[in-house]
Amino acid sequence: MSDSAVSEVDTPPTVAATPPPRRDWGKLVRTAAWLALLIVLLALPLYLDAAWLKAGQYMMIGGVGAIGLTLVVGQAGQLSLAHAFFLLAGATAYTVLSGPTGDDRVVGFGLDPGLSLVGAVVVAALLGLAFAPVAGRLRGIYLGVASLALVFLGLYFGQSAEELTGGTSTGRAPTPFSLFGFPFTNDGPEITLLGVPIRQAERTWYLFLLLTVLAFVIARGAVRGRVGRSWRAVRDNEAAAAVMGVSVLRAKAGAFAVSSAYGGLAGAMTVLWFDILKPDESEYGTYGINVSIAYLAMVIIGGLGSVSGALVGALIVNGLPQVLALYSADLGWFAGTGDGALTPILVSSFVYGAAIILVVLFEPGGLAAIGRRLTRSRRQPPEEP
Repeated sequence: MSDSAVSEVDTPPTVAATPPPRRDWGKLVRTAAWLALLIVLLALPLYLDAAWLKAGQYMMIGGVGAIGLTLVVGQAGQLSLAHAFFLLAGATAYTVLSGPTGDDRVVGFGLDPGLSLVGAVVVAALLGLAFAPVAGRLRGIYLGVASLALVFLGLYFGQSAEELTGGTSTGRAPTPFSLFGFPFTNDGPEITLLGVPIRQAERTWYLFLLLTVLAFVIARGAVRGRVGRSWRAVRDNEAAAAVMGVSVLRAKAGAFAVSSAYGGLAGAMTVLWFDILKPDESEYGTYGINVSIAYLAMVIIGGLGSVSGALVGALIVNGLPQVLALYSADLGWFAGTGDGALTPILVSSFVYGAAIILVVLFEPGGLAAIGRRLTRSRRQPPEEP
């Protein structure tokens, strides 16, 4: 046997070296950015006064509600204009469940406020599930009109069920929130952090921040999991989704129930923010048509289906009136009165109305699509000359 033949037999075949796994630097950067944002939000109560903290709390209420709406509209493809109804349901459920017993004027069950908060979410979810048969058979503008009827139902309920809501004239005060015996008011133990007393404004900020983070994490998990894939399959093509084994009616019902639960949580946060449950006297109020449209504006501006985009949309729609109101008090803006006067709410409506038009015309994917495009362009390596 020749030397060349021996070498061919004895020499082991060469194995290509496996390249080391590449780190997903983009994911690390995003994680670091979210952690940095969380640290900033945790530190803000140490530097801002109560008025600015109150404005931030209202933005977080909008963020929780917008996350729920973007799940049903953007992920599941169901147009819902009933979000204001579920806000009222959550606010009423929390107030009734936690209200004191023995009151001759209103009904109360005297439950723990933390348990009442969970009960408000469950009640809103059950109401959304009750509407699911309608949502399962309608789509598009027909579903939007049908869901809008719930807002008028809530208006009637708030005005007529005075033993639950307290009525339009006086309303009723909710039980101050506490968790495991710790009050989120000025009562209770005195807490000081870095020389700053942690009182009701700061405590409510941290409570709302915790609820917002939980709502965000749960929604992201649902969107990335099997539930989110079934929602998107139904949104894209119901017939194809059914062929793949997805229960269309169950997916639609689940999306509407989850969205309603988020609306109920936002409603409970709303009644804690206002410190009163007061039903609307007309269809335009705290739980009226204007609120449903505002939440729809949040998800359109932020990007349909984007959980983080919903937070940005809430920052614009709910935050702009609060910021303008605070600045107008200091700078003397919007001092006019009467029907033709400019107010922070009116100016904010013009701003986010124009933002919706710009999004629809130039970027249907909303701010989330712009963010994805910027991130993608930074990932691409520069072209060689």
